[in-house]
Amino acid sequence: MKELKCPHCGNVFTVDENDYAALLNQVKNSEFEHELSRRLHEIEQNQQAKMAAQLQTEKVQNQLQLQQLQAQIQQLQAQNQQAEQQKQLAVMEVRQKATESYMRLDAQLKAAQEQVQYYKDLKLRQSTKMVGETLEIHCSTLFNQMLRPVMPHAYFEKDNEVVQGTKGDFVFRDKSEDGIEYVSIMFEMKNENDDTASKHKNEDFLAKLDADRKKKNCEYAVLVSMLEPDSELYNGGIVDMSHRFEKMYVIRPQFFIPLITLLCQANKKSLDARRELAQVKEQQVDVTEFEDKLAAFQDAFGKHVLSAHKNYEEAIKQIDTSIRNLEKVKEALTTSANQLRLANNNAMDLTVKKLTYGNPTMKALFEEAKQKKNEE
Repeated sequence: MKELKCPHCGNVFTVDENDYAALLNQVKNSEFEHELSRRLHEIEQNQQAKMAAQLQTEKVQNQLQLQQLQAQIQQLQAQNQQAEQQKQLAVMEVRQKATESYMRLDAQLKAAQEQVQYYKDLKLRQSTKMVGETLEIHCSTLFNQMLRPVMPHAYFEKDNEVVQGTKGDFVFRDKSEDGIEYVSIMFEMKNENDDTASKHKNEDFLAKLDADRKKKNCEYAVLVSMLEPDSELYNGGIVDMSHRFEKMYVIRPQFFIPLITLLCQANKKSLDARRELAQVKEQQVDVTEFEDKLAAFQDAFGKHVLSAHKNYEEAIKQIDTSIRNLEKVKEALTTSANQLRLANNNAMDLTVKKLTYGNPTMKALFEEAKQKKNEE
């Protein structure tokens, strides 16, 4: 039997084993269900809380992402707007530059046309010789007006020095402030009247121009020409003829100043190298002078040695000739000595008996002379 006490009224009562077990099971089942219900409720609450927190976190993250996307969209819109503005500005700038270039080219074209017309009109009024001289005067005037003020060290004069029968028209040279020559040009000016019977071509003068450039030690050669007035090649601008002759150009008169400026600017970049080369040459002056003096000494010494050798050979020849002559004299003297010896032998062998042999008269005379000597 088991005693049980009521928790409400405090009465004690007894129950058998079976009833107690049944009551215990009921209590256990009730507590289990209650605990299970409580645990499920807690789990459900925790799960709801987690889900709410997760949802809140996701909501915040989504809001942040949305804000970032909105900021990126605004940034892209601003960039797009800026790019569009830059595009419009670039288009406007290109249009403006194109307009300016067109206006500039149009002005240059008009100026060139006016200049061509000027030369055509001028040629109609002048002889062939005067046309060429006027082109030279025109280029000289352009140089003195436009380049002389900005190139105080430049040399631009008529080429009056005839070398091997030819000369150019003008020689241009310019130096740096420290006296280093960095550019030199041989110019040839060619023109002719439209009514000239024999028309010349620019190629007719290139070989001579190249030869004049080399004779005057110029780096570049430029033909300023009004020949072939209808040629698109020569009317198009500066024509590079380096494939035919080294550093040679053919231009119309309107490109005279631009080409000089272009060549000067390009060659100024080599001033440092030219300056270093000049310094190296100055450092080698003493060595060069010594080598020249040594070469001169060696040349003079060689000439003296050659002369002495020739004189020595001549003396040897003369000595050999003298020896041969002395040998001949010796041979002649030896022959004479032999002949004298033979003559002496003959003389020694000569007796009165031999002289009178076969000559009774002479024998009688000698015997008579001998008898008289004995008598005395």
